[in-house]
Amino acid sequence: MLKSLSRYLATAILLFGLWLLLTSTTEPQEVIAGCVCALLVALLGYKNFSARGLHMLSPRRLAHLLIYLPIFFWQMLKANFDVAYRVVHPRMPIRPGIVAIKTDLKTDIGKLFLANCITLTPGTLTVEVRGEYLFIHWINVKAEDVERASELVGGRFEKHVKAICE
Repeated sequence: MLKSLSRYLATAILLFGLWLLLTSTTEPQEVIAGCVCALLVALLGYKNFSARGLHMLSPRRLAHLLIYLPIFFWQMLKANFDVAYRVVHPRMPIRPGIVAIKTDLKTDIGKLFLANCITLTPGTLTVEVRGEYLFIHWINVKAEDVERASELVGGRFEKHVKAICE
């Protein structure tokens, strides 16, 4: 019973936070509507959303997330400029290909988080996740061996994702 309540509350809190982010308002009627919607949707789907409950909202995880977000946005900004520069200057080399990277992440949510971080960074796209390997389409392959590609593509994110998701 306590675990179900924890899972329900974690889902409701995350949905309510998402509501606040998407509506960008603090009008009382919007906040109340968001709270009601979050509670109802959480009631319908908490069993499919969270296996850990409030445990995943620990202060340590949230602190790691706050540290990780600027790092992620910086990497994304650098990748955007790199891809834009390659578009504007056609002589810039591109060497597209699919590389395998190995991850130490054990949970599916951790692998999903890492795959999405890689995909959201321009110039890379996660094609498949199979076991401990992620297959990445990379606009300019700089390394074909698994260890070096893992370091270049996923290494900048993995330690943070591990602290947040596992």
